[in-house]
Amino acid sequence: MTRILIVAPSWVGDMVMAQTLLIRLKQLYPDSLIDVLAPAWVLPLVEHMPQARRGIANPFGHGQLRLMERYRFARQFRDQYDWAIVLPNSLKSALIPWFAGIPKRTGFVGELRYGLLNDARKLDKAAYPLMVERFALLAEPAGNPVHRPAGLPHLQVTAEETALARQTLQLSDSRPVIAFCPGAEYGPAKRWPTGHFAELAQQLVAAGKQIWIFGSAKDAELGAAICAQQPEHCVNLCGKTNLSQALALMQAVDHVVTNDSGLMHVAAALGKPLTAIYGSSSPQFTPPLSNQAKIVSLNLSCSPCFKRECPLGHMDCLNKLTADQVLQAMRRR
Repeated sequence: MTRILIVAPSWVGDMVMAQTLLIRLKQLYPDSLIDVLAPAWVLPLVEHMPQARRGIANPFGHGQLRLMERYRFARQFRDQYDWAIVLPNSLKSALIPWFAGIPKRTGFVGELRYGLLNDARKLDKAAYPLMVERFALLAEPAGNPVHRPAGLPHLQVTAEETALARQTLQLSDSRPVIAFCPGAEYGPAKRWPTGHFAELAQQLVAAGKQIWIFGSAKDAELGAAICAQQPEHCVNLCGKTNLSQALALMQAVDHVVTNDSGLMHVAAALGKPLTAIYGSSSPQFTPPLSNQAKIVSLNLSCSPCFKRECPLGHMDCLNKLTADQVLQAMRRR
């Protein structure tokens, strides 16, 4: 029996994609026990991954070294694991497995981690452009190629969880539900304009749908603006759900319209039909991992630029993408 500790990423989308690594580990080591060390805000995702035994809250935020505290925290893991796989590329993320004395410590070369990792791999970015394949590659013996096709993330949500969340938020089942995810933590150049979402909402409500808007408290103003024209059949859930409730409620929707964001990856991992809108980013690196996904992009010469804000000041890649174009993509089978 192999006991494995995964040091996980902090972003919701990256945590979803990391499930591909867990799937591959279970294929290679069926009797393994896999624990995931991750920030508290992404642990609800781990709880819905059947490959993981448990999630462990990582108390150290981004940029916090707190060396002695890390040392004391790591000592609880001494003699508990045979193998640690470190997904973030930072030096700090490799400290806990090293302090814990975990015999095998795997990860990609980055930030002077030699010694902290004793199974340090060099990543060929051209050979492995997809982040999911980069994660899954770390399950393989050093020098071996990734197993293809990589397993698709699949989060498991029960009907009871969905019913409870729906009851708690007092959400109607009188109309089919379309989910909107208008936020993108990365920055404005990933966000389709609020006015375009509002126009799409108007068309969908006229067609007999209702809209649920998902996001964090930071997205509440976006959600309110989208719902302003359709208050009767549009519910702004931004900041009103925890991540577990968002998972449960998204399981109940008929279609998801989303920016390239963490919630896009959640929707894909739930198997939801979705339309993903790309502006400054590219589906060649972090696509929605689902055969139910449709990608909408204008593919302008200036995109993808991978910038948080448009360097040209016009954001044509998203501003010129109309609600009618997205609606047409939603209807394509």
